[in-house]
Amino acid sequence: MHVNRITRARTRAAVGLSVAALAAGATTGAGPAAAQPKAAVAAAAECSADYRIEQQLAGGTTWRMCWRYDNKAGLVLENISYQPKGEAQPIKVLNSARLGQIHVPYDDGKQEFDDLTGYNFAQGLMNLAPGECPGGTIRTVKVPDLWTSQNPNVKGLCTTTRSRGHAYRMQGDAANKVYQAQGTDLLVYTANQVGWYEYMTEWRFQDDGTVNMNVGATGSLSYEDYDAGDGRGWPIGKGAKSKATSHSHNVFWRLDFALDGSSKNTVEQYDSTVTAPVRGQQAPTTSTTRTKVTKELAADTKNYRWWRVVSATGKNKDGHARSYEIVPGVTTKYPGRSFTKRDLYFTQYNNCELFASNNPGGCNGTSVDKWVNGQTLTHPVTWMNVGFHHIARDEDQQPMPIHWQGFSIAPRDVTAMNPLTPADLAWQNGEWDPRS
Repeated sequence: MHVNRITRARTRAAVGLSVAALAAGATTGAGPAAAQPKAAVAAAAECSADYRIEQQLAGGTTWRMCWRYDNKAGLVLENISYQPKGEAQPIKVLNSARLGQIHVPYDDGKQEFDDLTGYNFAQGLMNLAPGECPGGTIRTVKVPDLWTSQNPNVKGLCTTTRSRGHAYRMQGDAANKVYQAQGTDLLVYTANQVGWYEYMTEWRFQDDGTVNMNVGATGSLSYEDYDAGDGRGWPIGKGAKSKATSHSHNVFWRLDFALDGSSKNTVEQYDSTVTAPVRGQQAPTTSTTRTKVTKELAADTKNYRWWRVVSATGKNKDGHARSYEIVPGVTTKYPGRSFTKRDLYFTQYNNCELFASNNPGGCNGTSVDKWVNGQTLTHPVTWMNVGFHHIARDEDQQPMPIHWQGFSIAPRDVTAMNPLTPADLAWQNGEWDPRS
Protein backbone atom coordinates (compact mmCIF):
# COMPACT_ATOMS: atom_id res chain seq x y z
CA MET A 1 0.00 0.00 0.00
CA HIS A 2 1.17 3.49 -0.80
CA VAL A 3 0.20 4.83 2.60
CA ASN A 4 2.05 7.25 4.82
CA ARG A 5 1.35 6.16 8.41
CA ILE A 6 1.37 9.80 9.54
CA THR A 7 -1.64 10.59 7.32
CA ARG A 8 -3.39 7.27 7.72
CA ALA A 9 -6.50 7.05 9.94
CA ARG A 10 -4.63 5.70 12.94
CA THR A 11 -7.26 5.20 15.60
CA ARG A 12 -10.64 3.56 15.83
CA ALA A 13 -12.14 6.98 16.59
CA ALA A 14 -11.54 8.00 12.97
CA VAL A 15 -14.35 7.30 10.50
CA GLY A 16 -12.34 7.74 7.29
CA LEU A 17 -9.93 5.41 5.54
CA SER A 18 -7.08 6.48 3.33
CA VAL A 19 -8.07 7.15 -0.27
CA ALA A 20 -4.70 5.81 -1.33
CA ALA A 21 -5.21 2.61 0.63
CA LEU A 22 -8.44 1.80 -1.18
CA ALA A 23 -7.43 2.98 -4.64
CA ALA A 24 -3.85 1.69 -4.72
CA GLY A 25 -3.27 -0.15 -7.98
CA ALA A 26 -3.06 -3.91 -8.24
CA THR A 27 -3.36 -6.16 -11.23
CA THR A 28 -5.34 -9.33 -11.63
CA GLY A 29 -3.22 -12.42 -11.10
CA ALA A 30 -3.53 -14.73 -14.07
CA GLY A 31 -3.69 -18.25 -12.73
CA PRO A 32 -3.54 -21.66 -14.37
CA ALA A 33 -6.57 -23.02 -16.15
CA ALA A 34 -7.58 -25.12 -13.12
CA ALA A 35 -7.93 -22.00 -11.00
CA GLN A 36 -10.16 -20.12 -13.43
CA PRO A 37 -13.94 -19.99 -12.95
CA LYS A 38 -15.89 -22.40 -15.14
CA ALA A 39 -19.49 -22.39 -16.28
CA ALA A 40 -21.74 -23.84 -13.60
CA VAL A 41 -24.28 -26.56 -14.24
CA ALA A 42 -27.91 -25.54 -14.30
CA ALA A 43 -28.45 -26.59 -10.69
CA ALA A 44 -25.96 -23.97 -9.49
CA ALA A 45 -26.78 -21.09 -11.84
CA GLU A 46 -28.36 -18.81 -9.24
CA CYS A 47 -25.99 -15.97 -10.19
CA SER A 48 -24.26 -14.55 -13.25
CA ALA A 49 -20.80 -15.70 -14.30
CA ASP A 50 -19.15 -12.63 -12.75
CA TYR A 51 -20.45 -13.65 -9.32
CA ARG A 52 -20.02 -17.42 -9.65
CA ILE A 53 -17.21 -19.50 -8.19
CA GLU A 54 -16.75 -23.06 -9.41
CA GLN A 55 -13.69 -25.20 -8.80
CA GLN A 56 -12.99 -28.86 -9.40
CA LEU A 57 -10.23 -30.03 -7.10
CA ALA A 58 -7.59 -32.66 -7.83
CA GLY A 59 -9.47 -35.41 -5.99
CA GLY A 60 -12.53 -34.99 -8.21
CA THR A 61 -14.62 -32.85 -5.85
CA THR A 62 -16.32 -29.72 -7.22
CA TRP A 63 -17.44 -26.77 -5.11
CA ARG A 64 -19.90 -24.22 -6.49
CA MET A 65 -21.17 -20.99 -4.98
CA CYS A 66 -22.18 -17.40 -5.65
CA TRP A 67 -20.63 -14.35 -4.02
CA ARG A 68 -21.74 -10.83 -3.30
CA TYR A 69 -20.37 -7.97 -1.25
CA ASP A 70 -22.46 -6.51 1.58
CA ASN A 71 -22.06 -2.94 2.81
CA LYS A 72 -21.53 -4.15 6.41
CA ALA A 73 -20.71 -7.87 6.40
CA GLY A 74 -18.26 -7.68 3.51
CA LEU A 75 -17.94 -10.92 1.54
CA VAL A 76 -21.07 -13.10 1.54
CA LEU A 77 -21.06 -16.58 -0.03
CA GLU A 78 -24.40 -17.99 -1.14
CA ASN A 79 -25.92 -21.12 -2.70
CA ILE A 80 -22.95 -23.25 -1.72
CA SER A 81 -22.95 -26.79 -3.07
CA TYR A 82 -20.55 -29.74 -2.88
CA GLN A 83 -20.25 -32.48 -5.51
CA PRO A 84 -17.75 -35.25 -4.76
CA LYS A 85 -16.89 -37.82 -7.39
CA GLY A 86 -19.55 -40.47 -7.71
CA GLU A 87 -22.43 -38.06 -7.01
CA ALA A 88 -24.54 -37.32 -10.07
CA GLN A 89 -25.72 -33.92 -8.83
CA PRO A 90 -24.37 -31.16 -6.60
CA ILE A 91 -25.38 -31.47 -2.95
CA LYS A 92 -26.46 -28.12 -1.58
CA VAL A 93 -24.95 -27.29 1.81
CA LEU A 94 -25.63 -23.64 2.67
CA ASN A 95 -27.96 -20.84 1.65
CA SER A 96 -25.38 -18.34 2.89
CA ALA A 97 -22.20 -18.05 4.93
CA ARG A 98 -20.65 -14.81 6.20
CA LEU A 99 -19.23 -12.97 9.17
CA GLY A 100 -21.72 -12.01 11.85
CA GLN A 101 -19.57 -9.51 13.80
CA ILE A 102 -16.05 -8.67 15.00
CA HIS A 103 -16.42 -7.32 18.53
CA VAL A 104 -13.30 -5.68 20.02
CA PRO A 105 -13.39 -4.58 23.69
CA TYR A 106 -10.23 -3.18 25.30
CA ASP A 107 -9.10 -4.37 28.73
CA ASP A 108 -9.02 -0.88 30.23
CA GLY A 109 -12.75 -0.38 29.58
CA LYS A 110 -12.15 2.80 27.59
CA GLN A 111 -12.88 1.47 24.11
CA GLU A 112 -15.20 -1.12 22.58
CA PHE A 113 -15.99 -1.61 18.91
CA ASP A 114 -18.29 -3.56 16.61
CA ASP A 115 -16.11 -3.50 13.53
CA LEU A 116 -18.71 -4.73 11.02
CA THR A 117 -21.63 -2.49 11.94
CA GLY A 118 -19.84 0.35 13.69
CA TYR A 119 -16.51 0.87 12.00
CA ASN A 120 -16.80 0.50 8.22
CA PHE A 121 -15.25 -2.97 7.94
CA ALA A 122 -16.71 -3.55 4.47
CA GLN A 123 -15.56 -0.17 3.14
CA GLY A 124 -11.99 -1.08 4.18
CA LEU A 125 -11.60 -3.75 1.49
CA MET A 126 -7.98 -3.77 0.31
CA ASN A 127 -6.49 -4.27 -3.14
CA LEU A 128 -4.59 -7.56 -3.40
CA ALA A 129 -1.35 -7.82 -5.36
CA PRO A 130 -0.90 -10.83 -7.68
CA GLY A 131 1.61 -12.38 -5.27
CA GLU A 132 -1.08 -12.48 -2.58
CA CYS A 133 -3.22 -14.83 -4.68
CA PRO A 134 -0.72 -17.38 -6.01
CA GLY A 135 -2.03 -19.50 -8.85
CA GLY A 136 -5.46 -17.93 -8.61
CA THR A 137 -7.70 -15.12 -9.79
CA ILE A 138 -8.25 -11.70 -8.20
CA ARG A 139 -11.75 -10.43 -8.81
CA THR A 140 -12.90 -6.83 -8.85
CA VAL A 141 -15.39 -5.94 -6.12
CA LYS A 142 -17.69 -2.94 -6.31
CA VAL A 143 -17.67 -1.79 -2.68
CA PRO A 144 -20.99 -0.22 -1.61
CA ASP A 145 -21.22 2.99 0.41
CA LEU A 146 -17.67 4.18 -0.21
CA TRP A 147 -17.18 7.89 0.08
CA THR A 148 -18.00 9.63 -3.20
CA SER A 149 -14.40 10.76 -3.78
CA GLN A 150 -13.13 7.19 -3.76
CA ASN A 151 -13.05 4.48 -6.40
CA PRO A 152 -15.52 1.76 -5.38
CA ASN A 153 -13.87 -0.87 -7.60
CA VAL A 154 -11.33 -2.83 -5.57
CA LYS A 155 -9.33 -5.81 -6.79
CA GLY A 156 -9.98 -7.48 -3.48
CA LEU A 157 -11.34 -11.05 -3.81
CA CYS A 158 -8.95 -13.96 -4.29
CA THR A 159 -10.01 -17.44 -5.41
CA THR A 160 -7.27 -20.04 -5.65
CA THR A 161 -6.34 -23.60 -4.69
CA ARG A 162 -3.82 -24.82 -2.16
CA SER A 163 -2.45 -28.16 -0.97
CA ARG A 164 -3.11 -29.06 2.66
CA GLY A 165 -0.91 -32.17 2.88
CA HIS A 166 -2.11 -35.72 3.43
CA ALA A 167 -5.82 -36.35 2.90
CA TYR A 168 -5.28 -39.92 4.10
CA ARG A 169 -2.66 -42.67 4.36
CA MET A 170 -3.25 -46.40 4.87
CA GLN A 171 -0.93 -49.39 4.69
CA GLY A 172 -2.50 -52.05 2.48
CA ASP A 173 -2.54 -55.80 2.98
CA ALA A 174 0.74 -56.09 1.09
CA ALA A 175 3.78 -54.51 2.68
CA ASN A 176 4.58 -52.61 -0.49
CA LYS A 177 1.05 -51.23 -0.95
CA VAL A 178 0.31 -47.83 0.53
CA TYR A 179 -2.86 -45.87 -0.14
CA GLN A 180 -2.24 -42.15 0.22
CA ALA A 181 -3.47 -38.91 -1.30
CA GLN A 182 -2.60 -35.26 -0.94
CA GLY A 183 -5.60 -33.06 -0.21
CA THR A 184 -6.42 -29.78 -1.92
CA ASP A 185 -8.62 -26.86 -0.90
CA LEU A 186 -10.45 -24.09 -2.70
CA LEU A 187 -9.55 -20.84 -0.94
CA VAL A 188 -11.69 -17.71 -1.09
CA TYR A 189 -10.48 -14.68 0.85
CA THR A 190 -10.39 -10.92 1.28
CA ALA A 191 -8.39 -8.41 3.34
CA ASN A 192 -10.21 -5.57 5.14
CA GLN A 193 -8.55 -2.69 6.97
CA VAL A 194 -10.08 -1.36 10.18
CA GLY A 195 -7.98 1.35 11.79
CA TRP A 196 -4.51 -0.11 12.26
CA TYR A 197 -5.69 -3.70 11.92
CA GLU A 198 -6.12 -5.71 8.75
CA TYR A 199 -8.41 -8.73 8.83
CA MET A 200 -7.94 -11.67 6.46
CA THR A 201 -11.30 -13.40 6.05
CA GLU A 202 -10.63 -16.88 4.70
CA TRP A 203 -12.95 -19.67 3.57
CA ARG A 204 -11.38 -23.09 2.83
CA PHE A 205 -13.47 -25.65 0.98
CA GLN A 206 -11.75 -29.05 1.19
CA ASP A 207 -12.01 -31.86 -1.32
CA ASP A 208 -13.41 -34.12 1.44
CA GLY A 209 -16.39 -31.80 2.02
CA THR A 210 -15.07 -29.98 5.10
CA VAL A 211 -15.38 -26.18 5.25
CA ASN A 212 -12.98 -24.13 7.38
CA MET A 213 -13.82 -20.54 8.34
CA ASN A 214 -11.01 -18.35 9.68
CA VAL A 215 -10.29 -14.72 10.42
CA GLY A 216 -6.67 -13.66 10.73
CA ALA A 217 -5.73 -10.35 12.37
CA THR A 218 -2.58 -8.62 11.13
CA GLY A 219 -1.46 -5.09 10.22
CA SER A 220 -0.03 -3.27 13.20
CA LEU A 221 -0.68 -2.18 16.77
CA SER A 222 -1.95 1.35 17.17
CA TYR A 223 0.68 3.49 18.87
CA GLU A 224 -2.13 5.56 20.40
CA ASP A 225 -2.91 2.50 22.54
CA TYR A 226 0.61 2.47 23.98
CA ASP A 227 1.60 3.33 27.54
CA ALA A 228 -1.41 1.86 29.29
CA GLY A 229 -0.94 3.30 32.74
CA ASP A 230 -3.16 0.92 34.71
CA GLY A 231 -1.23 -2.32 34.24
CA ARG A 232 -3.42 -3.61 31.40
CA GLY A 233 -0.71 -3.45 28.78
CA TRP A 234 2.48 -5.28 27.77
CA PRO A 235 5.71 -3.35 27.10
CA ILE A 236 6.93 -3.72 23.51
CA GLY A 237 9.56 -0.95 23.60
CA LYS A 238 12.85 -0.62 25.46
CA GLY A 239 12.47 -1.58 29.12
CA ALA A 240 8.99 -0.64 30.34
CA LYS A 241 8.38 1.68 27.40
CA SER A 242 5.33 1.53 25.10
CA LYS A 243 2.85 -0.72 26.85
CA ALA A 244 0.30 -1.86 24.26
CA THR A 245 -3.20 -2.16 25.70
CA SER A 246 -4.56 -5.70 25.80
CA HIS A 247 -7.89 -6.37 24.10
CA SER A 248 -10.13 -9.13 22.74
CA HIS A 249 -11.28 -10.09 19.25
CA ASN A 250 -14.63 -11.86 19.42
CA VAL A 251 -15.50 -13.07 15.93
CA PHE A 252 -18.98 -14.31 15.02
CA TRP A 253 -19.97 -16.25 11.92
CA ARG A 254 -23.54 -16.65 10.62
CA LEU A 255 -24.40 -19.83 8.69
CA ASP A 256 -27.75 -20.50 7.05
CA PHE A 257 -27.81 -24.21 6.13
CA ALA A 258 -29.87 -25.64 3.27
CA LEU A 259 -28.90 -29.29 3.13
CA ASP A 260 -30.20 -30.96 -0.03
CA GLY A 261 -31.78 -27.64 -0.99
CA SER A 262 -34.14 -27.33 1.98
CA SER A 263 -33.92 -24.80 4.81
CA LYS A 264 -36.06 -27.05 7.02
CA ASN A 265 -33.06 -28.64 8.70
CA THR A 266 -33.04 -30.05 12.20
CA VAL A 267 -30.41 -29.66 14.94
CA GLU A 268 -29.12 -32.39 17.24
CA GLN A 269 -26.85 -32.19 20.29
CA TYR A 270 -24.76 -35.15 21.43
CA ASP A 271 -23.30 -35.58 24.92
CA SER A 272 -21.17 -38.46 26.17
CA THR A 273 -20.52 -39.59 29.73
CA VAL A 274 -17.54 -41.70 30.77
CA THR A 275 -18.05 -44.02 33.75
CA ALA A 276 -15.28 -45.73 35.71
CA PRO A 277 -15.06 -49.50 35.21
CA VAL A 278 -16.97 -51.75 37.57
CA ARG A 279 -16.00 -55.25 38.60
CA GLY A 280 -15.61 -57.48 35.59
CA GLN A 281 -14.93 -54.63 33.16
CA GLN A 282 -11.48 -54.05 31.76
CA ALA A 283 -11.99 -50.38 30.88
CA PRO A 284 -14.31 -47.43 31.52
CA THR A 285 -17.56 -47.29 29.56
CA THR A 286 -18.84 -44.38 27.52
CA SER A 287 -22.51 -43.64 26.86
CA THR A 288 -23.68 -41.12 24.27
CA THR A 289 -27.10 -39.49 24.24
CA ARG A 290 -28.80 -37.50 21.49
CA THR A 291 -30.99 -34.50 22.19
CA LYS A 292 -33.11 -33.06 19.41
CA VAL A 293 -32.93 -29.27 19.57
CA THR A 294 -36.44 -28.19 18.68
CA LYS A 295 -36.36 -24.63 20.04
CA GLU A 296 -33.86 -21.79 19.86
CA LEU A 297 -30.71 -22.49 21.86
CA ALA A 298 -27.80 -20.59 23.42
CA ALA A 299 -25.12 -23.23 24.01
CA ASP A 300 -21.58 -23.75 25.23
CA THR A 301 -18.93 -26.11 24.01
CA LYS A 302 -18.08 -28.84 26.49
CA ASN A 303 -15.89 -31.90 26.68
CA TYR A 304 -17.64 -34.77 24.87
CA ARG A 305 -20.31 -32.47 23.38
CA TRP A 306 -21.01 -31.75 19.73
CA TRP A 307 -23.81 -30.69 17.38
CA ARG A 308 -24.91 -31.46 13.87
CA VAL A 309 -27.35 -29.88 11.42
CA VAL A 310 -29.38 -32.62 9.71
CA SER A 311 -31.06 -32.67 6.32
CA ALA A 312 -34.83 -33.00 6.46
CA THR A 313 -35.07 -34.33 2.91
CA GLY A 314 -31.87 -36.06 1.78
CA LYS A 315 -30.07 -39.33 2.53
CA ASN A 316 -26.82 -40.78 1.28
CA LYS A 317 -26.52 -44.05 -0.66
CA ASP A 318 -26.48 -46.01 2.61
CA GLY A 319 -29.85 -44.54 3.58
CA HIS A 320 -28.42 -42.31 6.31
CA ALA A 321 -29.59 -38.73 6.76
CA ARG A 322 -27.07 -36.23 5.48
CA SER A 323 -25.71 -33.77 8.04
CA TYR A 324 -22.88 -31.40 8.85
CA GLU A 325 -21.12 -31.50 12.20
CA ILE A 326 -20.04 -28.23 13.82
CA VAL A 327 -16.40 -28.41 14.90
CA PRO A 328 -15.53 -25.53 17.28
CA GLY A 329 -12.08 -23.96 17.19
CA VAL A 330 -9.84 -22.85 20.03
CA THR A 331 -11.47 -19.95 21.84
CA THR A 332 -11.10 -17.59 24.77
CA LYS A 333 -14.66 -16.76 25.70
CA TYR A 334 -15.20 -13.12 26.68
CA PRO A 335 -17.58 -12.84 29.67
CA GLY A 336 -17.98 -9.08 29.57
CA ARG A 337 -21.07 -8.91 27.36
CA SER A 338 -24.21 -11.02 27.30
CA PHE A 339 -23.85 -11.96 23.62
CA THR A 340 -20.24 -13.19 24.05
CA LYS A 341 -20.96 -15.37 27.09
CA ARG A 342 -22.06 -18.29 24.91
CA ASP A 343 -20.14 -20.16 22.22
CA LEU A 344 -22.96 -21.12 19.88
CA TYR A 345 -26.49 -20.01 19.07
CA PHE A 346 -29.25 -21.59 17.02
CA THR A 347 -31.95 -19.07 16.14
CA GLN A 348 -35.07 -19.26 14.00
CA TYR A 349 -34.48 -17.48 10.68
CA ASN A 350 -35.48 -13.82 10.63
CA ASN A 351 -34.34 -11.65 7.75
CA CYS A 352 -33.51 -8.75 10.07
CA GLU A 353 -31.30 -10.80 12.43
CA LEU A 354 -28.00 -10.28 10.64
CA PHE A 355 -25.32 -9.24 13.14
CA ALA A 356 -24.51 -10.72 16.54
CA SER A 357 -24.17 -7.30 18.19
CA ASN A 358 -25.09 -3.73 17.29
CA ASN A 359 -27.55 -5.16 14.77
CA PRO A 360 -29.10 -2.33 12.73
CA GLY A 361 -32.01 -4.32 11.35
CA GLY A 362 -34.76 -3.14 13.70
CA CYS A 363 -35.23 -6.55 15.28
CA ASN A 364 -36.49 -7.24 18.77
CA GLY A 365 -33.15 -6.62 20.47
CA THR A 366 -29.83 -5.71 18.89
CA SER A 367 -27.76 -8.79 19.78
CA VAL A 368 -28.01 -12.52 19.11
CA ASP A 369 -28.63 -13.52 22.74
CA LYS A 370 -31.88 -11.51 22.71
CA TRP A 371 -33.19 -13.53 19.76
CA VAL A 372 -33.12 -16.83 21.67
CA ASN A 373 -36.65 -16.51 23.02
CA GLY A 374 -38.27 -19.91 22.67
CA GLN A 375 -39.24 -20.00 19.01
CA THR A 376 -39.56 -23.41 17.39
CA LEU A 377 -36.70 -24.18 15.00
CA THR A 378 -38.09 -24.85 11.54
CA HIS A 379 -35.37 -22.90 9.68
CA PRO A 380 -32.36 -22.79 12.04
CA VAL A 381 -29.55 -20.27 11.67
CA THR A 382 -26.20 -21.11 13.26
CA TRP A 383 -24.04 -18.48 15.00
CA MET A 384 -20.52 -19.38 16.15
CA ASN A 385 -18.52 -17.18 18.53
CA VAL A 386 -14.73 -17.64 18.68
CA GLY A 387 -12.69 -15.34 20.93
CA PHE A 388 -9.02 -14.38 21.13
CA HIS A 389 -7.49 -12.35 23.98
CA HIS A 390 -4.65 -10.35 22.47
CA ILE A 391 -1.89 -9.54 24.94
CA ALA A 392 0.77 -7.94 22.77
CA ARG A 393 4.37 -9.17 22.54
CA ASP A 394 7.59 -7.77 21.13
CA GLU A 395 7.17 -9.91 18.02
CA ASP A 396 3.92 -8.09 17.16
CA GLN A 397 5.99 -5.35 15.53
CA GLN A 398 6.42 -4.61 12.71
CA PRO A 399 4.21 -5.63 10.85
CA MET A 400 2.21 -7.82 13.20
CA PRO A 401 2.30 -11.56 12.44
CA ILE A 402 -1.13 -12.86 11.57
CA HIS A 403 -3.05 -14.67 14.33
CA TRP A 404 -5.98 -16.88 13.36
CA GLN A 405 -9.26 -17.85 14.96
CA GLY A 406 -12.05 -19.91 13.47
CA PHE A 407 -13.96 -23.19 13.27
CA SER A 408 -15.09 -25.85 10.80
CA ILE A 409 -18.11 -27.75 9.60
CA ALA A 410 -17.47 -31.37 8.62
CA PRO A 411 -19.67 -33.69 6.53
CA ARG A 412 -21.27 -36.49 8.54
CA ASP A 413 -22.97 -39.12 6.35
CA VAL A 414 -23.15 -36.77 3.37
CA THR A 415 -21.61 -39.56 1.26
CA ALA A 416 -21.68 -43.32 1.90
CA MET A 417 -17.87 -43.51 2.03
CA ASN A 418 -14.86 -41.20 2.10
CA PRO A 419 -15.40 -39.08 -1.04
CA LEU A 420 -11.70 -39.55 -1.86
CA THR A 421 -11.76 -43.37 -1.58
CA PRO A 422 -9.55 -44.99 -4.27
CA ALA A 423 -11.43 -47.15 -6.77
CA ASP A 424 -9.96 -50.48 -5.64
CA LEU A 425 -11.25 -49.92 -2.09
CA ALA A 426 -14.76 -48.85 -3.08
CA TRP A 427 -16.17 -52.30 -2.26
CA GLN A 428 -15.28 -51.86 1.43
CA ASN A 429 -18.49 -50.05 2.36
CA GLY A 430 -19.11 -51.77 5.69
CA GLU A 431 -17.61 -54.96 4.26
CA TRP A 432 -14.37 -56.78 5.01
CA ASP A 433 -14.79 -59.58 2.47
CA PRO A 434 -15.28 -58.66 -1.21
CA ARG A 435 -17.15 -61.96 -1.72
CA SER A 436 -19.85 -61.15 0.87
